[in-house]
Amino acid sequence: MDSDASSVLPLHEQIQALSRQAGQIRAALQPARAALPPQTLQDLSRLENALAELSRQATDFEEQRANLLALAEVTQAVNSSLELDEVLRLVMDTLVQLTGAERGFLMLRDAQGEMITRVARNWEQESLAPHEFAISRTVVGRVVSSGEAVLTTNAQEDPRFGGTESIIAYSLRSIVCVPLKVKSDLIGVIYVDNRIRAGLFSQAELDLLTVFANQAAIAIENARLFESVRRTLAEVTALKNLMDNVFASIPSGVITADVQEQITLCNRAAEAILGQTASTIIGRRLDDILPSCAEDLRPYLQTVRQTDRPVMDLEIAHCHPLRGEVDWRLNLSPLKDADQTTQGIAIVLDDMTERKRLEAQRRLLERMVSPAVIAQIDPDSLQIGGQQVELTVLFADIRGFTAYSERHSPEELVAVLNRYLAAGAEAVLGQEGTVDKFLGDAVMAWFNAPLPQPDHPLRAVRAALDLKAAVERLHAELPPEAHLSFGVGIHTGPAVLGWIGAEKRLDFTAIGDSVNTAKRIQENAAQNQILISREVFEQVQDAVEARPYAPLRVKGKSEAVEVYEVLGLRN
Repeated sequence: MDSDASSVLPLHEQIQALSRQAGQIRAALQPARAALPPQTLQDLSRLENALAELSRQATDFEEQRANLLALAEVTQAVNSSLELDEVLRLVMDTLVQLTGAERGFLMLRDAQGEMITRVARNWEQESLAPHEFAISRTVVGRVVSSGEAVLTTNAQEDPRFGGTESIIAYSLRSIVCVPLKVKSDLIGVIYVDNRIRAGLFSQAELDLLTVFANQAAIAIENARLFESVRRTLAEVTALKNLMDNVFASIPSGVITADVQEQITLCNRAAEAILGQTASTIIGRRLDDILPSCAEDLRPYLQTVRQTDRPVMDLEIAHCHPLRGEVDWRLNLSPLKDADQTTQGIAIVLDDMTERKRLEAQRRLLERMVSPAVIAQIDPDSLQIGGQQVELTVLFADIRGFTAYSERHSPEELVAVLNRYLAAGAEAVLGQEGTVDKFLGDAVMAWFNAPLPQPDHPLRAVRAALDLKAAVERLHAELPPEAHLSFGVGIHTGPAVLGWIGAEKRLDFTAIGDSVNTAKRIQENAAQNQILISREVFEQVQDAVEARPYAPLRVKGKSEAVEVYEVLGLRN
């Protein structure tokens, strides 16, 4: 035999070749055995037998070596991936091939303790359909209950299983079933069989499956732990994303700082209120981020740290370096971990600047407009235009103010003017009328809108009398040179009431001849005098003491306007 060629052959094949050569030599020497020493042929026979035994041992060695190499590859595959199902399919294909089995199954115990098939493969490396899962549940049950492996070379004749239904029904013969254990817990089994050949499996196949089962059990446990960690991580990630979204969506600004007052978190609302981005806020001290109110805030921060209790509804007005004058409301709370250990401080910040501005505007509006009118205003549905309604219009003008203004400073004039105009507004609002506007030193108001008031003429007269009484009270408070009075004119009739102007500047006001008539009557009223038109008198004469007054010739009217002077209310 060529030495170069023989070096590449497996060891057992080389030994077999030597055994054949020894036999050939012995056969060739047989005819000449008489001429040979008697011991020669015996030595050749013993050599041939020894080589045959050595060949058998080499064959066994090669098989074991091949099994070990395959097992090493399988072990490497099992430990190289945490995608368990794919690894187990590869492993089962390898085991079926090594053992010569027809089929192989790997079953795991579920939450209810039942054995569920996770992998089922045949000798053609195909996955079996569920209806092909015809195995011996008796063998599986024995392994599960005892925790020991089972090997049967012919299940049909094995006294342990020969009479069981599954063995007979499925014609099962060669079977090996080994337990999968993690520490002392049985988590599943590996089952291989052959329904055609008896005596297929031996102790070697049993040992091979046992070794693999130990590796597979570790791989399964690792994969389960990995899946548990991955699931937990996914849940934690989802929870974190949810918390981030909630944190970012909170309309109030939220800032957290550690015990050194270094900012650790802030949300979008805090960025908007502070006028800075999170990247410029996080990591800096509170004093650096809130310089304009740091001194006001520091005592309250110390209180939270010392008492470990929150400070709520703290309002601070200050000049922000980027936004100017602002009003903030803050809630300060200890920042605690899961063990209720204080880790710093949490600040919930609300910018009240715009709200306070609107509230101030509303308070001003409420001093001019009836609450009933304010309730009717819908900013989203304002439309330019109006509708005709029946109104009672009141005009009240301060008498003597021009002469008074010549002798006093502008500051004094405004102070006194506001006192009289406020008295006029309060008198109107007291009768649920609406102050339309202030015209220099005059007040215009109307009644019967937006809500109907059946007695609107009488309300207007009462408002005028209340104004007269308020002026008398003012005289008791003001110096004699500031004693001024009103002249009042009242008329009732149709007018157009609505939003007049442009989108950027609207007035809710009344216009029309009735308004002009009331204004003309007022212009003719003397100091402390209340004049009403005939239309008003006819509706209030039963409740009001009044006397006829000289008809008025007024601008815009072809005929004189009949008026009455109000003296008071009837008892």
